[in-house]
Amino acid sequence: MGGVVAITGASNGMGAAAAKLFASRGWQVYGGARRVEKIPTENNIVALKLDVTVSASNEKFIADILADAGRIDVLINNAGYGEYGPVEDIPLTNARTQFDTNFFGAAELTQLVLPAMRTQKSGRIINISSIGGDVYMPLGSYYHATKAALQQWSDSLDIEVEPFGIRSVVVQPGGTQSAWGEIAMANATKNLKPDSSYTGLVNQVQGMLTSNESLSGATSEALAEVFYKAATDAKPKRRYFHSIGDRLMVWVARSHPRVFKKAFLTLLKRAKA
Repeated sequence: MGGVVAITGASNGMGAAAAKLFASRGWQVYGGARRVEKIPTENNIVALKLDVTVSASNEKFIADILADAGRIDVLINNAGYGEYGPVEDIPLTNARTQFDTNFFGAAELTQLVLPAMRTQKSGRIINISSIGGDVYMPLGSYYHATKAALQQWSDSLDIEVEPFGIRSVVVQPGGTQSAWGEIAMANATKNLKPDSSYTGLVNQVQGMLTSNESLSGATSEALAEVFYKAATDAKPKRRYFHSIGDRLMVWVARSHPRVFKKAFLTLLKRAKA
């Protein structure tokens, strides 16, 4: 039998798939999202309204779960999106919203749940980052920054809470079969200034992503299995990846940054041709 899991961003993609998977394996699932009507309605899933950028919403989400279930065994910080655009063009208000959603929302929810987990003397925080916390591409500066911040934050948190029987770990998905890239590129176009010097670059990146659609990556269901492993491993790892390819890409970007940059620029030039 499972425990009690709270999942943010549960209205679509990996979050929705994770809600279904945990529920099918006997967990009591509390899914949070702004579009609460899109959260799966299977048995064992309670759909709750949640906007991770609003403190009152975060406080109500955790309080309602604790009032109903009496405990939270796992918090999965999954809510996030890609606010793409050139650094010179993208409004800083949009960049701040990116951080509020991808980083500060997770930080606040974790602060809210930790007292209950310390009382239980057990708990796990699963932070859904991306290989984009280590690799990078143009137009994604603020997205990559949020994911890198989430990873460093999670590692520091893990040291702080392990003495209380709590662990904080990171899942790093790579490419996914979802609308994430389409939304990110729509944001990139939206964030271009009139007569921007970066219109050509946006078109290049769009072309590169389109030409690699066949390499779109893992399904949401496959990634939900990674979430489940991160939540249930008796000896949790610091990082969880879906594939060897994802792990290898992170290794190359961190250990051989010049090789990574050269390979990426080659792909970008091919998209332009």
